[in-house]
Amino acid sequence: MSNKFNYNYSAPTEQERKEIDSIRRQYQPQEHTETKLERLRRLDNLVKTTSQIWGLCLGIVGCLIFGLGLAMVLEWNIILWGIVVAVVGCVPMAIAYPVYKAVLAKYKKRYGDEIIQLSNEILNDTDKQDK
Repeated sequence: MSNKFNYNYSAPTEQERKEIDSIRRQYQPQEHTETKLERLRRLDNLVKTTSQIWGLCLGIVGCLIFGLGLAMVLEWNIILWGIVVAVVGCVPMAIAYPVYKAVLAKYKKRYGDEIIQLSNEILNDTDKQDK
């Protein structure tokens, strides 16, 4: 019996180092402060996407319920209840766009002043830099 110790070491390649570094950066605390332009973009995106999500969700749910009603009538020959379910599905589809507009107006009112203030600050900063 020999008392030998074998140890193999291999250093990571350059590509592996880049991958390791990119993974490591994802888990490090972020010290990045948000610029005015980034905040303006984020708020604008928040206003638009929130209202779109509400409108799309209502429209999609309405379409699915309407489709169930159609399947009840056409495939399963449950005519009366199929018509009732289809009409119930029309309600969310019909109110999807008004809900979208209402949510958009609500979020514009909520974040509008801050968006205007940020855009004015950014425009004034760029005007000062141009002079």
